[in-house]
Formats: sequence, C-alpha cells, structure tokens
Amino acid sequence: MNARYLADTNILLRFLSGEPLAQAAAARKLFERAAIGEVVLEVPPLIVAEAYYTLVSFYQVERKLAAEKLGMLLKQHGVKLREQSVVLATLERLQSTNVGFSDAYLAAAAEEEKLQVASFGTDFDKLRVARYEPKA
Repeated sequence: MNARYLADTNILLRFLSGEPLAQAAAARKLFERAAIGEVVLEVPPLIVAEAYYTLVSFYQVERKLAAEKLGMLLKQHGVKLREQSVVLATLERLQSTNVGFSDAYLAAAAEEEKLQVASFGTDFDKLRVARYEPKA
C-alpha cells in the first residue's frame, strides 16, 4: 500500500516557485515519488484556492498563468485532486475570465450539479451560469 499524504499549500507553492531552494528540492522529490507511484498526494479544493491566491497576490504571477500552472501540477500522476472535475473546471474558468476563485468554483459546481447560484454578484453573468438574485 502506497503512503498517502494530504498536501499542504506550501508543498504546491515550493514546487511552483522554486523557493526556498531546499524546500523546493524536497517538494520536487515528493512529486517525483508520486509520479512513480511510491506515494499519493491528495489535494483538497481549499488548498488549491489558497495556492492560487498566494501565487497571484504574493508571488505576483499573472492570474491566467497561475491557474494554468496549478492545473498542470494537479493533473500529474500520483496527485489525487479532491472534487477533480469541479476544481479543474474552476482553473479553466480562471484562465479565461477575470473573476475570483470562489466565483469560478461556484460556477463550476453549479454547472456540474445543474443548479443556479444565489448571488447578488454579477460576475456569474460573465461565467455564463444561471444566477438567482433574491428580491426583497
């Protein structure tokens, strides 16, 4: 039985940023172990959201590129992305639309589950998802 680990945000960020060097090297080795089947890295959606936000806000990575890099990393062999279809659809939406992670996530989840999003926010109109706006 392979070891399974829940990956923290800093593991993703060290791998993608290459900083600090020692931790980046250790993160690369962990992803290499996952790629050859020695371990499984499980990544919850909240960790993806935090990694995306940190790449954009702290590392100043352009939004589209941050979503693209995370998507490629999370599709690697040995990485088990929880809520995979919704999270990958979220990252795709972030590459094509200037909205926040949570709005893109809700839009992807609503589409998959064939639900409307209850919101006053008009970003959902950009995401072409059915929106219910409550009235007084």
